[in-house]
Amino acid sequence: MNYGKALRIVRAAVGLQQQELAQKAGLTPSYVSLVEMGKRNPSSSAIRKLSKVLKIPPHLLALLATEPEDADLIDQKELEALGQSLVRLLLKTPDEISDRPDKRPRKRA
Repeated sequence: MNYGKALRIVRAAVGLQQQELAQKAGLTPSYVSLVEMGKRNPSSSAIRKLSKVLKIPPHLLALLATEPEDADLIDQKELEALGQSLVRLLLKTPDEISDRPDKRPRKRA
């Protein structure tokens, strides 16, 4: 798992600086930096905190952190398609994301 790569991707997509992410998650900037450089694996508690700030479920962050060797039971093309779908989700604005069953964007007042 490469949580460093996943954090960099999601952090860039939501427009947060590393220090800002650390502060909002209640972590030290050096800890977040070490995770992003791949020198430290985040704890489950840190993953939950980071996910909350990044507004992404922890399991999707884990999916984004998955490397090909971690997913030997998943077809590579399927994994790539999942990753692309996740990136598209991250790039949507809050108004484009709806939790309603019909999946249509909410109308603005």
